[in-house]
Amino acid sequence: MEINDEGGDNCLDLAQQKSTVTRVKDSNLPIAGGMLVGLAGGLCCAGPLVLILLGISGSWIATLTLLEPYQPLFMIAVAGAFGYSGWQFFRPIEQCAPGSACAIPRIRRRRQTVFWISLPVAVTLVSSSYWIPLVA
Repeated sequence: MEINDEGGDNCLDLAQQKSTVTRVKDSNLPIAGGMLVGLAGGLCCAGPLVLILLGISGSWIATLTLLEPYQPLFMIAVAGAFGYSGWQFFRPIEQCAPGSACAIPRIRRRRQTVFWISLPVAVTLVSSSYWIPLVA
């Protein structure tokens, strides 16, 4: 008489799937952080310009430039976040842990695409204090 214990395999598969989902979610943090820092860095200069272009004006717009002294810190944070996420997304597949986000080709390709789309947006926002005076 043979005993078939397939239930144990299903539990193991479920545990592997949960850990894979956790690793996939964790690897989204650097690129999301880079975009948030880019948006925050762009608020001081691009924010008032966008509001004025939309026809919104008022003396309170001048208070949006309060973040301008922190612009170099935002630039360093964007470079760090995108540098780390670039290293994470573009390293060789052989260096990835099995089942991690960088080891799954479909997820890896999608993340690389999001990286290349969001990088110029974040750089444009965080460097807006340098190019807006040339355009305006």
